[in-house]
Amino acid sequence: MGPSDDRMIGFPPTAETLVDLAGWQDAPNVRWAFRHMRELLPTHVIPAGPDHRPLTTALDPAVGATPVTRLDGAVTRADGVFADTWTDALIVLHDGVVAEERYYAGMTANTPHLLMSVSKSIVGCVAGILADRGSLDPEAPVTSYVPEVAGTGYGDATVRHLLDMRTGVAFRETYQALDSEVRVMERSMGWRPRRDGDPVGMYEYLTTLGTATPHGGPFTYRSADTDMLGWVCERSAGTRMAELVSHLLWIPLGAEQDADITCDPVGSAVHDGGISATARDVARFGQLLLENDGRIVPKRWLADSWHPGADVRAAFAGTDNEAVLPGGWYRNQFWFVPNARGTALVCLGIHGQMLYVNPATRLVGVKLSSWPDPQNPAYLIDTLRAFGAIGAQLSG
Repeated sequence: MGPSDDRMIGFPPTAETLVDLAGWQDAPNVRWAFRHMRELLPTHVIPAGPDHRPLTTALDPAVGATPVTRLDGAVTRADGVFADTWTDALIVLHDGVVAEERYYAGMTANTPHLLMSVSKSIVGCVAGILADRGSLDPEAPVTSYVPEVAGTGYGDATVRHLLDMRTGVAFRETYQALDSEVRVMERSMGWRPRRDGDPVGMYEYLTTLGTATPHGGPFTYRSADTDMLGWVCERSAGTRMAELVSHLLWIPLGAEQDADITCDPVGSAVHDGGISATARDVARFGQLLLENDGRIVPKRWLADSWHPGADVRAAFAGTDNEAVLPGGWYRNQFWFVPNARGTALVCLGIHGQMLYVNPATRLVGVKLSSWPDPQNPAYLIDTLRAFGAIGAQLSG
């Protein structure tokens, strides 16, 4: 695992080390790219406020030494799991206190890192706050906010379908297939070089999607659903996403550093995965979810997420996700993963981004990574097991 400074060497950078729009999501460029999104793509700033929430630190060597049984059956230490899974930043909070904080390969506490689909959970919280304030109705048709999608795949969907990724829109989240809808959407939103005929901008792309199955069926992970949700949020509030995240979450939770979100060629935010932030501020967001005091994110929104109806679990149980996260569910842009140490709320992003929140063990874990491949089930499960074991160890 090479350091991030082996990319973009020279003035200008050499051809061998150049990171550009065509290759920033590919190994060996991922580690550098995820820390330098502002140099690759246009972004909107998500301002932090003048006051930040202090993080008390009491490092505990028991964290790294915690035994973990990997997916392959081998028993190792937690620090071995993190070292072997391309970790860039690691923070563990227990009872709100920093019990572990490490940075790898040149990353620092002040380095913003791309969160990929952890961004979805932030957007989901924005939707929850707007719903609590009465400006967004989760049961309303999408077209009541965005009439432009009438007659498209989203024409008969509700906001609730978006929140739980249970639309029937024709959209394949197949990262290795360059012709899949997720890759076409990336070209439209400026994350990859545009091709002739591609829509210009993410919202224009969303209006081209058709229908594959009836809405309200099985859970199917579709990043497009979150982008549609972000569009709905912006329309309902009359404000763009960067300002919504700043005023509804980032400033109230006491974030220490500005975050940012990439935007497409016409200036629309990339809601499904475009936020970059420091690990410490992601930890603050996780602690907010753990405390669940209703001060920022409504209690009933999180209660609905933790305790959904049986249909939500059934929508998950009949999919391929059940084999990886047995007994889990997806609600309001959060994953939920039950195990013997209590159900964890988990925010996930490709290439190894994770926020882990377990009220039973009072643990918040943040792992920002640069896996060479978008998805790796063994890395995912080993990380979940590590955080679960650490929580059990620290909570006794």
